[in-house]
Amino acid sequence: MENVIVAALALVGTLAGTYFANRKSAALIAYRLEELEKRVQAHNNLVERMYRLEEAFKTHEELASERLKVANHRIEDLEKSTD
Repeated sequence: MENVIVAALALVGTLAGTYFANRKSAALIAYRLEELEKRVQAHNNLVERMYRLEEAFKTHEELASERLKVANHRIEDLEKSTD
């Protein structure tokens, strides 16, 4: 009879230990997953900002190129008018 009680207590202890260990492990995994999601979101925000920045830079380059063409035409016109 004593052996059955000892076995039952060992079983309860083992089950309780396993439950709490799994619970703590699950909490740690959930925490790490949340942190990873934050990092991924920060990365995605950076990629999005870089894309917008590249588009703005492209537009700026196009405007600068157009202004340069206009300036070159004005210089050519001034050179032709002085001849």
